[in-house]
Amino acid sequence: MPVAELERHQASVNAITWAPQSCRHICSSGDDGQALIWELPTVAGPNGIDPMSMYSAGAEINQLQCIDTTCTIWDVEKGVVETQLIAHDKEVYDIAWGEAGVFASVSADGSVRIFDLRDKKHFTIIYESPQRDTPLLRLAWNKQDLRYMATILMDSNKVVILDIRSRAMAVAELERHQASVNAIAWAPQSCRHICSAGDDGQALIWELRTVAEPNGIDPMSMYSAGAEINQLQWPAAQRDWIAMRFLTSCRCLKYKENLGTTGGNVT
Repeated sequence: MPVAELERHQASVNAITWAPQSCRHICSSGDDGQALIWELPTVAGPNGIDPMSMYSAGAEINQLQCIDTTCTIWDVEKGVVETQLIAHDKEVYDIAWGEAGVFASVSADGSVRIFDLRDKKHFTIIYESPQRDTPLLRLAWNKQDLRYMATILMDSNKVVILDIRSRAMAVAELERHQASVNAIAWAPQSCRHICSAGDDGQALIWELRTVAEPNGIDPMSMYSAGAEINQLQWPAAQRDWIAMRFLTSCRCLKYKENLGTTGGNVT
């Protein structure tokens, strides 16, 4: 069961992320044009939790913003644009940071591209959709092992695992969702575990094996939300919590971790 539900948005929530240096703060944004920052209390009040800060549309709080084919990198402290890059041939859908100054992006053109801010004129294409021009919607970079990424294709039930050393070829495909996958997040404490969520209302946690299984990989844990899950985050500052959003709510789940052995349970 969820330990908290954050319900102050006036329209659908479209993104959530945990603060990188806090175990109790989370930011959400929605179709109401608001970005809300929340502090999770030890005990929820009878009337729910109110956001501690609010930013209206147009207020820049992100380090990297993508509009159409262009990625804009902001200096958050100075509040100015640091640089702009034409990243793709079609609309950019998602980005992920790797090591300092390096990020990757996915696009409607069906490619995964890596950029290094030390050399803004060049990029590396590490993967392209098997079906020409099939968009790639989401991207997650494994912070415990930067050799690995995960991405998802539009209207696909697969999570595609990539090794940046093996270009143009997936090293694994996770195919146990019953409908399209919408969100992916690597475990912050393990290089071999990843969570995915989709239109089937399921959040699945997977363990990636060193040797491929003949019938594919089965998830090690599962949570059913009862509605389409559109976004999730697994924060490094509070690694036994997973946040997800569906409908107009953000739901925080506690993961009883034991990733080093046989896994755990989502409650």
